[in-house]
Amino acid sequence: MEREDKTGFFENGFQEFPRRLPENCVEYMLFIIDSRVESRKLLPDLEAVRKTAVQLCDRFTKDYIWQRDVFQLHIKNENGQVYLHGTTDYGDSVEDEWLIVFLLRELTKSFTNLWVRIFDSDGEFLLVEAANVLPKWLSPEIDSHRAWIHQGRLWILPLAASSGEKRPLSLPEATGYLRAKPEGLINSTFVEAEAFYRLEKYPAQITDWMHHSLVMIPRKLAYILHERPATIAPAVEAFYLRDPVCMKPLVSLSGKKHFPPENLVTVSVKFTKVLFAQVKSQRFQAPPSWSSIIDAADKEAKTENTTDGSLKRLARLEMGMKITSGFEMLATNADKRDNRLAREFAILLEDVEEDGDQVLPTDADIAAWSDVNREDDESWLDINFEVFENELEGKRGARRGPQSGFGDSRTQADLQKMVSRFEAFLNDETAGIDGAEIEDMDEDDDLSGDDEDDSEDEDKEVSFDEEQFAKMMREMMGLPSGGETTQGTKQVAKYVPPEEADEDEDEEIRRMAAQMEAELKEHGALKLDPGPRDTKMKRVGGKQQAEDHGKGKETQRPEQEEDEEEDSGDEEVDIDYNLAKNLLESFKSQAGTAGPTGNILGMMGMQLPRDEDEEENSR
Repeated sequence: MEREDKTGFFENGFQEFPRRLPENCVEYMLFIIDSRVESRKLLPDLEAVRKTAVQLCDRFTKDYIWQRDVFQLHIKNENGQVYLHGTTDYGDSVEDEWLIVFLLRELTKSFTNLWVRIFDSDGEFLLVEAANVLPKWLSPEIDSHRAWIHQGRLWILPLAASSGEKRPLSLPEATGYLRAKPEGLINSTFVEAEAFYRLEKYPAQITDWMHHSLVMIPRKLAYILHERPATIAPAVEAFYLRDPVCMKPLVSLSGKKHFPPENLVTVSVKFTKVLFAQVKSQRFQAPPSWSSIIDAADKEAKTENTTDGSLKRLARLEMGMKITSGFEMLATNADKRDNRLAREFAILLEDVEEDGDQVLPTDADIAAWSDVNREDDESWLDINFEVFENELEGKRGARRGPQSGFGDSRTQADLQKMVSRFEAFLNDETAGIDGAEIEDMDEDDDLSGDDEDDSEDEDKEVSFDEEQFAKMMREMMGLPSGGETTQGTKQVAKYVPPEEADEDEDEEIRRMAAQMEAELKEHGALKLDPGPRDTKMKRVGGKQQAEDHGKGKETQRPEQEEDEEEDSGDEEVDIDYNLAKNLLESFKSQAGTAGPTGNILGMMGMQLPRDEDEEENSR
């Protein structure tokens, strides 16, 4: 192509690449929609909205700890439109994202002409939450700029906003339709209820999301955390995302440390549940400066006359060591970090080191601090696999004994979503040679409907057909697809060659096919005689299918059938349970690094919290 042709291509047919948000970021836009007022005259109204948002944030999130960025708004002028804009990086804490949704929805209740759009790297995530009740025409490929919050309600722009075409809207088109035809907007109570489902627990969730834990840390660090509790977030991130370069200040024996393990005090530190889990779950070898203290506490905890006090002291020391290590790594370049809290920590640390120990609190001062001895229950970290199946089914039946701290309505929804999306991925019959399609569902959305085959439910089983597999193997080897099954053993069918001259060659083919089949059986790929536990499976919807892969076998013993009937409740293999349990264990084996399970679930819009705890559940 000549240079002129290339230039013409860019001038005539090229459109700029769509801008995408970074992962774990949420973006929000606030518009004053008033057809009687010009855009340039909206600045006073937008400033009033911004000030109200600051007051609302102070009211609800004064003591809240943000994972990375805080909720913030600033005025933006783009393409002739003036509006309030903000972007927040919520890191691993999805709760921060929903807190912002709650704040924005409350804000719209105070202004009759305020319209809010919020989205993240997944797009219109409010519509994703309501995917099961959305109208069929509203697919992910055309939903851009169609979801808006106004007066505490969720409104959807119809196809008429795009002139009846199934295509995404631009921002000017969306705001233009809001000004011209607000009466044409769609508000569905079902969609709204699903989209705002997670907001039902607010504002109480803001307090419930905090966790207090007793730790043993240097007095200097206790003072800094008392003055700036929110600095725990960048310190935990520095610890959680550490690398060998960041670890140098800890392992060095010569360099001066900001927080040596001296003059330790026991105080209560406030975390979010995500931050606490990130610290608690980490396997971390004690740095040289801490090793003697940790070893002594560990030795004391392992003595024959071990008391609860010594075990608690060891746990508090380990947590304190991790937190102190995080602050030590943060202190190396806190003043250069693109994080307001990290810079505030650097300034406070510099002031403390200049003033000396005389500014540090005494034991009496620490005793007077609020909640200094508070220690919250950690049972919410535990997973009780006895109630795991009920969580998957979205129900929590009454059980005898103490209730486990595991699970809530959000956990149930997330587990069900993870299992259903993964099973849909496995049972995708439309996948071609390029693999399964994760996101591009638009083409099927409009074609599906009443024309679907009644046998669709059969495709949703997670099963393996040995006979079909053996038939395919025979066809690949050039043998007839028919076969005989006798007493649980498949025999390769006789092949009669058209000419006797090919008998030797065909005999060799049969021998190779039989050898291949025997090898597959040996490794379990063709398990033709499953036990009673393998003969029953539960369908996702709760309907039971009992399909024995070895049916038709005449030698099945009556005793086994009786055992199946007696143990039908206890010996069922719940596909939901096994699939979810295996997914979680596979993700856990990644030890915090990238891996197949994390990548696949990420493409499906699922994000699991990282966990490097290597303890295996033997149940």
